[in-house]
Amino acid sequence: MGAGAGAEVMVPVQQTISVLDVPCCSDVVSNSPDTTILQFVPSIRSGSFADIGLRRFMEDEHIRIDDLSAHQGSLVRFPKPCAFYGVFDGHGGPEAAAYVRKHVLRFLFEETNFPQTSEVDDTFLKEVKNCVREGFLLADLALADECSVSSSSGTTALTALIVGRLLMVANVGDCRAVLCHKGEAVNMSQDHRPNYASERRRVEELGGFIDDGYLNGVLSVTRALGDWDMKLPGGSASPLIAEPEFRQIILTEDDEFLIIGCDGIWDVMSSQQAVNLVRRGLRRHDDPEQCAKDLVMEALRLNTFDNLTVVIVCFTSLDHPEPSQSRQRRLRCCSFSAEALCSLQSWLDNSGSR
Repeated sequence: MGAGAGAEVMVPVQQTISVLDVPCCSDVVSNSPDTTILQFVPSIRSGSFADIGLRRFMEDEHIRIDDLSAHQGSLVRFPKPCAFYGVFDGHGGPEAAAYVRKHVLRFLFEETNFPQTSEVDDTFLKEVKNCVREGFLLADLALADECSVSSSSGTTALTALIVGRLLMVANVGDCRAVLCHKGEAVNMSQDHRPNYASERRRVEELGGFIDDGYLNGVLSVTRALGDWDMKLPGGSASPLIAEPEFRQIILTEDDEFLIIGCDGIWDVMSSQQAVNLVRRGLRRHDDPEQCAKDLVMEALRLNTFDNLTVVIVCFTSLDHPEPSQSRQRRLRCCSFSAEALCSLQSWLDNSGSR
């Protein structure tokens, strides 16, 4: 990865797309001949939960908007459905995360000339990516000038934007987004930690160093907004950067939900373990809010030490809930073996002859 450049990383599932490869949304096809993919429209609903954990202070923030068009008002035009989510894990105090949470919509959708259209085509998608990238960098520069935020305060940031059937994730730091694709966990972000090979290489090329897993012996992430006591003035290239990394995918009916969580979750469980827990919960009660709480409670049970924040975004409607496992078990208990059926038939025959 280049010194100042964010990379667009492709997700290893068959419907993965590149920004430059996406035609008009209605023309997108996958490798599968199933035409239902063309007809699929995500039915967005979400839930979230946060807990201070074992820390003295809460430094996490998050945002959850299921209908971005309605939230931004009638003066903006977005393809539908359009939703936006973000998790911001602060460090060095809560100020940076709180500031970014408060102003993130302005940075991404107002100060960047975010494209206004009801159609999704390749030009729109390239403009969206550029605007999100610019919004991250604007937020970073604003923290340098904000007198209420200490220069030693910073935050990671992970945002998920859903536009039509496109899911675009932008990440700075070690929050993580995980997609459930037919029960399989697909990471939609890469943790920006010093032990990540390409991040370590970039840091060292810019004169930084990794000491005991910490950037310059201080910070546990290699990308963050804020932390201007570790950056060069004016946004010059430095080991710690605010450049977001992007991953994106066209959603199909096989994509069930997205988990966005801070690192306190991923310190104690794998992406697949989190997907399994949430999937079981949704099948049981179909409540993403409860699933978010259950995931946080499980991380606490596993002795995580950090603040905890989880957002869960579901892509399917409530029209066709799967039968619960308990119901399936009851049905199985009512089945008969061949021998039992023969005995029953014999008894009925004998009863009928009396």
